Amino acid sequence: MTKTPHISVQHLNVHIGNQHILNDININIPDKKVTSIIGPSGCGKTTLLRSFNRLLDNTPGVSITGKVLVDGEDIYDPKAEVTHIRKKMGLLSQRPYPLPMSIYDNVAYGPRIHGIRKKQELDQLVEEQLKATGLWNEVKDRLNASATRLSIGQQQRLCLARGLAVSPEIILGDESTSALDPVSTSIIEDLFISLKEKYSIVLVTHILRQARRVSDYIVFVYGGKIIEFGPTEDVLLNPKEELTREYVKGYIS
Repeated sequence: MTKTPHISVQHLNVHIGNQHILNDININIPDKKVTSIIGPSGCGKTTLLRSFNRLLDNTPGVSITGKVLVDGEDIYDPKAEVTHIRKKMGLLSQRPYPLPMSIYDNVAYGPRIHGIRKKQELDQLVEEQLKATGLWNEVKDRLNASATRLSIGQQQRLCLARGLAVSPEIILGDESTSALDPVSTSIIEDLFISLKEKYSIVLVTHILRQARRVSDYIVFVYGGKIIEFGPTEDVLLNPKEELTREYVKGYIS
C-alpha cells in the first residue's frame, strides 16, 4: 500500500432518512490492486462504493459526514468540483447501459465532452480502449453499428471501454457481472485482473468465489460497519472475526 492511497475514507457516516447506513467507516483502499467489498444484502456495501464518487448526492434524504479523500482531496468538501472527481473514476454497474448511439460514439463520448475533437486522436482512443477490453477484433468492422445490437456481455465490455476512455485512475464495479453468463463473467474477471496494472479497482460482489478469484484485498461489511479488512486469503480462509467466519461459511446471508 502506498503512503498516499487514491482513496482514503475517514470517519464516514451515511444516513438516509432515519436509517444509519454506514457507521464510522475508516479504510485506505490499496493502489493498483483489486479490492472487493463483500457482505450480506442490505449491509451497506453498495452505499460505500457509491460514496467514493459522490453518486449518493441525488439520493433523497441522504446525509453524509466524515471525509473521502481521493488523491488527498476531500470530495465532500463544499468547494470540491464533482465533474473533476468523477472523471477519475470509471463505474461499471450491475447491468450495462450503452448509450443509444454507435459503438464508436459510445467510446468517444467522454473524450469529446472533455475537449478532444480531432478524428485521428479519437480513432486512436477508441481502438486502444476496445483493445484493452478485448472487443476490438469483435467489432472493428462495425464501429458505426448501434451499441444496443451487441450481446449483453459485449455491452458490458463496451461500457468498461467507455469508462476507460476518459483516463480514470480508479475503476468501481457494482456487482458488474451479475447479469452476465459464465463466459462473459470470466472475460470481465480476467479484464479486472489485467487492468490493475494501471488502475486501482474496487468491486462489490456477493459471490465469494469471484472475490477469491479476482481480489487482492477483501473488505467485509456487516450492519454498516467494516468488520474485517485484509488480504483475500487471510479474510476468506483465516478470518480473525467471528462474524466473518460465519459469513464465509454461509451462516449469514
